[in-house]
Amino acid sequence: MAGQAGSTEVPAADFRSADDAVLLSAAARGDAGALVELARRHYQPVYRLAWRLTGGHADSEDIAQEAFLKLWQNPQQVRDAGALKGWLMRVASNAVIDRARRRPLADIGEVPEVADGRERPDETLDRTEAAGEIDRRIAALPERQKLALTLVHFEDLTNIEAAVVMEVSIEAVESLLARARRSLRQSLSADWQDLLEGLNARGA
Repeated sequence: MAGQAGSTEVPAADFRSADDAVLLSAAARGDAGALVELARRHYQPVYRLAWRLTGGHADSEDIAQEAFLKLWQNPQQVRDAGALKGWLMRVASNAVIDRARRRPLADIGEVPEVADGRERPDETLDRTEAAGEIDRRIAALPERQKLALTLVHFEDLTNIEAAVVMEVSIEAVESLLARARRSLRQSLSADWQDLLEGLNARGA
């Protein structure tokens, strides 16, 4: 009953100030408002991950929504609220792989850079073109290399955090990153390889 000591019930108006553990508990009781708030907090990184893994395919939004639907169906499967973001990313990445196995994702050709809500400096046309080429080369990488690179470089996870999401060892993540960076460096024009310098510094 509301008002009893130890109650975890939270009024809908207070969801924005509640932590993820409280929201997961409320979602487990069937409170849709709690899931809405969790989606507000975590949807964008999950969507960005799906977008990059699919090379910007229109299925990205459906894949991100599938991850939150799976959470809504059984919030209690996430036992540690601190692992929620990683859990959602793992569900989304598995969904991408499953879809690719069932049917190849259509070639979408030229696509704009996904918006990530973070400030970016002004770029010259050449740099924008180079960034687009890097995106296309990343999309062509093997799935696990692409996932490791996306988690560490674009979502700012540490190698340890990426290993948890991918359910592999840290050494495996480091190997995947090294192979991905090497493939990109070999396949890109020499004029654009300077854009890869940041990839080498991440996860160190």
